[in-house]
Amino acid sequence: MSEYQYYEFLALDRPLTRDEQNDVRSLSTRARITATCFTNEYEWGNFRGNPDKLMERYYDAHLYVSSWGTRRVMFRLPRTLLDPATAGAYCRDDQAVSRTAGEFTVLDFTSEDEVGEYDYDDDGSGQLSSLVGIRAELAAGDLRPLYLGWLASRSMWDLDPEMVEDELEPPVPPGLGNLSSAQRSLADFLRVDEDLLETAARTSSTVKTARKDLRALSTWVENLSETGKNLYLLRILQGEATGVAAELLRLYQDDSAPEAPAPSRRTVAALFEMTAQVRRERTRRRAAERAETEARREQEQAKLREGRLNALASTGDAAWSRVDALIATRKPTDYGAAATLLTDLHAIAERQGGLEVFKTRIFDLRHEHARKVSLIERLDRAGL
Repeated sequence: MSEYQYYEFLALDRPLTRDEQNDVRSLSTRARITATCFTNEYEWGNFRGNPDKLMERYYDAHLYVSSWGTRRVMFRLPRTLLDPATAGAYCRDDQAVSRTAGEFTVLDFTSEDEVGEYDYDDDGSGQLSSLVGIRAELAAGDLRPLYLGWLASRSMWDLDPEMVEDELEPPVPPGLGNLSSAQRSLADFLRVDEDLLETAARTSSTVKTARKDLRALSTWVENLSETGKNLYLLRILQGEATGVAAELLRLYQDDSAPEAPAPSRRTVAALFEMTAQVRRERTRRRAAERAETEARREQEQAKLREGRLNALASTGDAAWSRVDALIATRKPTDYGAAATLLTDLHAIAERQGGLEVFKTRIFDLRHEHARKVSLIERLDRAGL
């Protein structure tokens, strides 16, 4: 089995200059490189570059997929849009990392699945486009992606219980039970356990966003200080329009959105136990549903058989003539049909008190066709 690796980088806030593209080109002669994108696939060999360094210097988003089960996604945001301390509350180990790089905060989420089978149709191409919206959500103050990154690092059910018994979850952001499409893609990409996510979302409040109506937004802008407005205008002229817009909208959101009480924080051990209860309840519920479905099916079959027996009973000896005709064809399928018909006649005989007569007729039939081995085997299997 050949090894496979996929690398993709995106520059979102600022395109790379020609010199910067040449620097990146020196790391790979086969990569597809533009001012805003770097992609490369490896069937053999390895990428000579360092994704951490490339993110620190050039790019705002990165995705990596390998055939041995590693998935990695990184996002870089200005520290003014994502405070390192806030990120650090959710990024606590090697699978969920946050670090500072100059004026930026860099998030690094990894998922390993060494025992799983790699899906070669899932080659990594196109996945970053479904995840890149995460960066804008983080810039707007949405902390759900951070919680998902932490939850992914706790989705490993082989964690030592003693390691997580007293560990508290990070602050639970609102809206965890109603993820955006980008957040849903992130949860899938990082293999977040669905039951664990459902359990974690139980204490998450609904998303409460401030309405961005023009009048309220205009009033909010008018109340900004002249010094602040001048600084924002200067940054826009320096090419930071996207970052300034995100920062201002976030400030407006923070000032305008209603306050929501923070839910109590649970231990990881408690989350695990609650998740196990969710699974047990689902197993019980599905078993009950299967039992109910089976009982309903049996009732319907019994009703249908009762109708068939009533119709058959009204035909008298014509049914026995039909048995003789089926046997006379000497076809195995018709032998089966004859055995089924005789089983119904047996039930009718029991119901009408004619069982002794039925047994005599079956004895005679078996004696007459004793050399038809296939027929006799079917009668034996039917208990006739």
